[in-house]
Amino acid sequence: MVIKVLGSGCLKCNKLEEAVKKAVQELGIEAKVEKVQDFKDIMAYGVMQTPALVINERVKSMGKVPTVEEIKELLK
Repeated sequence: MVIKVLGSGCLKCNKLEEAVKKAVQELGIEAKVEKVQDFKDIMAYGVMQTPALVINERVKSMGKVPTVEEIKELLK
């Protein structure tokens, strides 16, 4: 599983990355967590608001920081 956190590196983007890593750890799944900061790459996903969460190349959340529990549901 490949999980991407799209964002400029702002506070919310960093919080989302931390929450994703915690959710992955709590679920005990194997996943590669990547941070995408290049706006050209972010726009390629059609994302207009960051932070955004992409799981296996599908945008699952944008413009907010989901809770760890919400992220776990998205990962299942």
